[in-house]
Amino acid sequence: MEAYKGLTKKTTILFPSPLHEHLIRVARQRGVSLGQLVRDACELQYGVVTEEDRLRAARAIGQLSLPVGSPEDLKRESVPAPEDLLP
Repeated sequence: MEAYKGLTKKTTILFPSPLHEHLIRVARQRGVSLGQLVRDACELQYGVVTEEDRLRAARAIGQLSLPVGSPEDLKRESVPAPEDLLP
């Protein structure tokens, strides 16, 4: 029962039979329970992101050497002038 030590909430989810059968097969292939498969998928899709995680990601993006122009250049490139849209 050590694997379930941190689990404190229970949720019942109803799946259509074909999806349930597919998830059972995937769980078996990965060597995990259906519950663990669903927890992993939820964590990947909707996982809790801390402020520290966000700051770390922002710093990593800031360290990239990307070809980005000035804000004025970006506006000019992304929003066409009215005369460019009219015949």
